This record gives sequence, C-alpha cells and structure tokens, in this order.
Amino acid sequence: MSDSSSPDSPASAAPSSALTRRGVLRAGGALVAAGVGVAAASVAPAAAESVPFAHGVASGDPLPDGVLVWTRVTPVPQAQPGTGAGPEVTVHWDVARDEAFSDVVARGSVRTGAHRDHTVKVDVTGLEPATAYWYRFRYGSDTSPVGRTRTAPAVGAAVERLRFGVVSCSDWQAGHFAAYRHLAERDDLDLVVHLGDYLYEYGVPSDGSPVRPHDPEVEMTTLAHYRRRHAQYKTDPHLAALHARVPFVVTWDDHESANDAWAGGAENHTEPDEGTWEERRAASQQAYAEWMPVRYEPGGHLYRRLTFGTLAELSMLDLRSHRSRQVAHPFDRGIHDPDRTIAGRDQLGWLTDGLVTAGAQWKLVGNSVMIAPVQFPSTLTTREFHALTELVGPIEGVPYNVDQWDGYTHDRATVFRTLRDHGVRDTVFLTGDIHSAWACELPANPLTYPLTRDSVGVELVCTSVTSDNLDEILRVPPRTASLAVETAIRVANPHVKHLDFDSHGFSVLDVTPSAVQMDWYALRDRTDPATEARHSVSYVVRAGTQRVTRTREALR
Repeated sequence: MSDSSSPDSPASAAPSSALTRRGVLRAGGALVAAGVGVAAASVAPAAAESVPFAHGVASGDPLPDGVLVWTRVTPVPQAQPGTGAGPEVTVHWDVARDEAFSDVVARGSVRTGAHRDHTVKVDVTGLEPATAYWYRFRYGSDTSPVGRTRTAPAVGAAVERLRFGVVSCSDWQAGHFAAYRHLAERDDLDLVVHLGDYLYEYGVPSDGSPVRPHDPEVEMTTLAHYRRRHAQYKTDPHLAALHARVPFVVTWDDHESANDAWAGGAENHTEPDEGTWEERRAASQQAYAEWMPVRYEPGGHLYRRLTFGTLAELSMLDLRSHRSRQVAHPFDRGIHDPDRTIAGRDQLGWLTDGLVTAGAQWKLVGNSVMIAPVQFPSTLTTREFHALTELVGPIEGVPYNVDQWDGYTHDRATVFRTLRDHGVRDTVFLTGDIHSAWACELPANPLTYPLTRDSVGVELVCTSVTSDNLDEILRVPPRTASLAVETAIRVANPHVKHLDFDSHGFSVLDVTPSAVQMDWYALRDRTDPATEARHSVSYVVRAGTQRVTRTREALR
C-alpha cells in the first residue's frame, strides 16, 4: 500500500464575490454496486446545502499506472459553489481493489478551499494496468459516494477489445440526461468519451419554459456563473451515476465558454457589456479545470493522447482555444487561407505527428466539430435551410459550415494529406457538436471521390444528449421534414453514408483488432427522465479499409 498525497494544483485567480444560490439542488450521488448495476443515492429530505459531497464523484484520463479522481466538498452551508466563501479544509481519499475497501492500495489527503471552489482533484499513481478500482473521499465523519474506475492497459499489451460510451451536447434546459442513465446501467464500458458541450452558457429563455431552468438564470459570463452552472450539472442523478461508474475522457467545444468561440472572442460574447473575452475565457477555463475530471489546469493545454495497449490511441483535440476567427461567410476566400487555423500550428503538428508515429493499430481522434466536407444542397426549401443554420451556424446559402473544419480547409488538407501520403490506416474521428448522427468516409479528394471512392479515414458523429435537433427547430414531428433533408445531403455528399437529424441519445463504440463499430441509441422522449432507449443503427469500419458500412448487428 502506498500513502501518497497529491497536490491539487489550485487555480491562480482570486475568488469571486459572493452570490446567493437560487433554490435547493438535489444531491446526485451515485453508489456503485459490486460488479453490476448502479443505484442513484438520494439524499432527501436533506437539502444539498447540508450534504458535504452533494456533487458526487468522478474519475478520468486513465493511464496504465494511474487515474485522476474528483469530488467537491461543501464543508459548511455557506460554502456554496461560486460564492467564494467557506474555510480551507483537508479532504482524505482512498483507492481500493474492492468496493468494501478491505484492500486499500493508495490513500492520501489534499487541501482545498474557496480558491478552487472547494473542488478536489487527485492524480492517483502507482496502480496496476487494466484493473478496476474503487475510490472514495472523506471529510470529517462524512464519506462520499463510492466511485468505480479502471486503469488503461499496459503499454505494448495486446488488447482484444475496448468499449466506449460516446456523448456530446447535453443542454440541461432542453431535457433530462436519461442517455447517461442508460450508459450507467451497462457493465461493459471501459470509459466514456465526452466530445464537448458538456454544459451550456445560456440563461433561462424569456420566450418559453425550459424543461428545467438553468442556475444561475442569467447567461454565464463570470467565474461565479461558470462555477454555479458546473455545480448544477453535477447534481443531475443520471450524470452523477455515470461519473461514479466509468472514467471520462473529455474535451470542450464552444458552449463551455460561449457559442462559436475562437481564440480572440465568440459569437455569443459582447464587449464591453459582458466584460473582456480574456476575462470570460479565463473564468470558463478555471471552472472547467476545477469541476471536470481531466488533466488540465489553466495555462496548460487541453489536447492530449491516451494509449490503450497496442489496440488504440485516443487523441483528444481542443478546437476552440487556438483557432482563427470564423470567416463571415463561405464565399470568403479566407476559408482556404493557409495562415488561418482551427487547431493552431502546435496542436496540428502534434496531431499529424502522432498519426504517423502511432504505435497502436487504431488511431481514434476525439474531435469536437465535423472534419468531413459537407456541401448543402440547393434543393432545400427556405424553411429547411434556416433550420439547418440553427444547427450548424450561418451557411449563407452556400456549401460550407464555416465553424467546422469546412471553414479551415488548409488545416483539414494537412491532416488528410498526412494520412494519404504516409499510408496511415485505421483512423477514426469521433465527433460531436452538430446534434445529429453521421457516418462518413473522409475523401482524399472530394471531387474525384464519387469515381475513386478513395477514403483516408472515417468519421462517426454522435447525436446530442438533449440539445435541439432539426425536428425541434422546425417544430414538426420526428422523421417527417428531416427525411427529405437527409436524402438531399447524402445525394450531394456521397461520402456521407448515414445521417439522422432528429434523434437524441448516446453511442457505444466497440474497438477490436478486426473492426471498429458504433451503435447509435435513440431516446423515446428527452423530457422524460425515465424514458426508454432503442437501438437506432450501427455502422462498422473494417480494419485496413478506411470505409464505413452498415451492419444490422448491435454490439452484445
């Protein structure tokens, strides 16, 4: 047994001024049953303010010899998220081979306080590869919910199978997170990949009633706002159950800060009314570092690579912090400007070098916005066109979404050229953002692809957990107007093999030496926390093919 203490890497910004928390939040702790199901632990009738571990536990970024574990402690009722109030305290942590903690393999203590919103993040080392562990936190006489996690396989180990949950775009106000519940009820996941828009910055809309309102009710622009919003999301019982069940690997997209963010600003940021972008971005990044189970602290970089034996490498991208500003419209020749970038030069070099030198078979890329080229057909009606702009941003009636890689064609060409010229095989981009499900091949040359079918990789896009799809934007029943739009887009883009604009839910990715397969699952009703999920469709990428084809067999 080791007895180590891991420092918390406290953020450097000063605590924000106190704000009164609106309402009482339910605690969403999750208890992990030994080897099987998940039970959400209710804390009623006590209010969340009186529960020291009201925001659950989580783990992330598994390595062969370690994993990061997370919690948040409320040492006194006044120490609510975002208030900057409350004493500095010591929190103890334990990691064991069993849920009863009869075989503790690592333990330690860490100081936390208002300077990091009383969050606790510990990078536990000295663990065995490919091993399940249980972890907990203790403060005074109180013990947190128990979490279960798993380390990655050993470097160079032959791995027969990996299975990931894949999710993105979870808007609290749009529905309940039943997708997370369905993933938490599974017992076959090695980790969950969250591809961004883990939370949304928007305030409570004045033109309608949300399924459940955001806290705070205003758009988040300050450190206190971002902390409170993160705290609210962590009280969702389904998300808490999943965090307690499986380690997460995360990246951000734009809504963790503001819509359509770029290095120097965002579409949804107005100066001076909302302060400077530098201040707002710093606040969002500090809260993200505090509240997410990720190896990231402000001032570092979020992009990173995790290895799973010889079977797979997972490269997680950050496509917001380093990108050039989006061009105003797709007619702008700036989309082809080699001086404009979506990834930043350092990250782009890191990505392409890693693809070429990868020691694992499957090169998986966690990608927050679509990389496959997409042309929007001229046959769309005005209503359909305007609805699509709600999903993908201003396309101005021509064939590009300038917020995706389509608006930064030089960076995309660099990636595709690297894959082609170096003969890199078995590359799969895992993508979120666009609130729809896609299965695409990545054409080496879009102009000749219809004849050659020359593909350098594959992109699999998960749909949203709750965020609006095309049917909600058009205010029509599912699978009505969207069918014609999907057909038109596939005709205009023959490398797009599957498209679903209406479903909400989650995906499950299975990785073996012979194939990568994604199964999409659709929720019956995003507004119902007890809703069912059904298998929607499955697509498979056979090793060595760079092609994606439909299969009717879901994973078992």
